[in-house]
Amino acid sequence: MSTATTTHAGTTTASRGRRMLNKVPEVTLWFWIIKILATTVGETAADYLNDTLGFGLSNTTYVAGALLVVLLAFQFRSRRYVPAVYWATIVVISVFGTLITDNLTDAHGVALTTSTTVFTVVLALVFASWFASERTLSIHSIVTTRREAFYWTSILFTFALGTAAGDLVAEKAALGYTVSVLIFAGVIALITVAHLVFRLNAVLAFWLAYIMTRPLGASIGDLMSQTRHDGGLGLGTTGTSFVFLAIILALVTFLSITKRDVIERRLGEPAPADRD
Repeated sequence: MSTATTTHAGTTTASRGRRMLNKVPEVTLWFWIIKILATTVGETAADYLNDTLGFGLSNTTYVAGALLVVLLAFQFRSRRYVPAVYWATIVVISVFGTLITDNLTDAHGVALTTSTTVFTVVLALVFASWFASERTLSIHSIVTTRREAFYWTSILFTFALGTAAGDLVAEKAALGYTVSVLIFAGVIALITVAHLVFRLNAVLAFWLAYIMTRPLGASIGDLMSQTRHDGGLGLGTTGTSFVFLAIILALVTFLSITKRDVIERRLGEPAPADRD
């Protein structure tokens, strides 16, 4: 290969690298706020479509699944993080992850203890495959299609696992929604302390907290939407879903304008190993 050809190939690779920015947002306070709001909507919107609108569990699953496929197509085609596309995908994958667990529990009679255990094992296998392939689980390195595929697969199973775990604690263990909110919020607080004070690995701390936000959000959603007789505040799935969606829309619009959550890293640059 001639020098000119080599130079051209190198330039092409570098050009592609510059075009493909990191595909996920920076982990800021805004990230965690929207994530918890999205997980809450995942719980209430699934119930809203299934019960309030009368779609039924199967039809709701089909609609959410089709919409998720469309959004993921837009997400994968993008060469950078686009707040509107990314967070719309998170909201819908939250709904779909909820429906996976609901289908197993309500339609097929799978015990919550079983689904929680199975989803834990599956998620662990996804993480193990991701690390074996890429040698990192850092979200600051989502700059290739393969890493992005691992990322969204992980996200899907964190939502399915979180739904099962949240229902297991709140309903199966009969602790109630308020106690469940306090338990999962407390676990997240402990993870934060472990990271900030005891130097728990940042990537591990991120994913542990990320997983816990799902049952936290599900418990918040149930607490707000369920009737007082069932231990909730009685706000209903309609009001809870639309209020939280409106807040998410406002925050995503804010981030789209300010770009406060954009990671300025390019393909080929080393990812910070301990920064998430």
